[in-house]
Amino acid sequence: FIVFINFFSNDSIVLSVGEPAPSFTLSDQDGKTHSLGDYKGKRIIVYFFPMAETPGWIKEACGFRNIYSEFEKNGITVIGISYDKPKALRNFKDKYNLPFNFLSDTTKSVALSYGANGIFTPKRKTFVINSELKIEKIYDQINVNTHAEKILADLTN
Repeated sequence: FIVFINFFSNDSIVLSVGEPAPSFTLSDQDGKTHSLGDYKGKRIIVYFFPMAETPGWIKEACGFRNIYSEFEKNGITVIGISYDKPKALRNFKDKYNLPFNFLSDTTKSVALSYGANGIFTPKRKTFVINSELKIEKIYDQINVNTHAEKILADLTN
């Protein structure tokens, strides 16, 4: 009896702009539960990242941190999601003084529902979700050095 698993398969959900964002309920770095429905009436950025403490993610997260006041001023909430456990997310948030929440998707189910699932880590993918909880914009080609600035420019111009 042989079981073959194709780890390189690209079978993934593909979401489109205008669709309802997939619902989720996850714990943050402090164990507090967040559900997508909690953000109805707000504009949010949900970004999936591979893993805390990786060089690319440090650049991406710090990019959001560095202009976070501009996101707040424009009524935009930022949320990061990875497969990391809450404690790793808490340590990372503290170490880099990051002002937004990170959610722990240890079951990988949310990444799967957003088409951001990878074998060992989520794919680097970002969604802008509007106040009606519909997908407003999708970023799947990301430059970690300029990602936050690009999103802010796109959403405020």
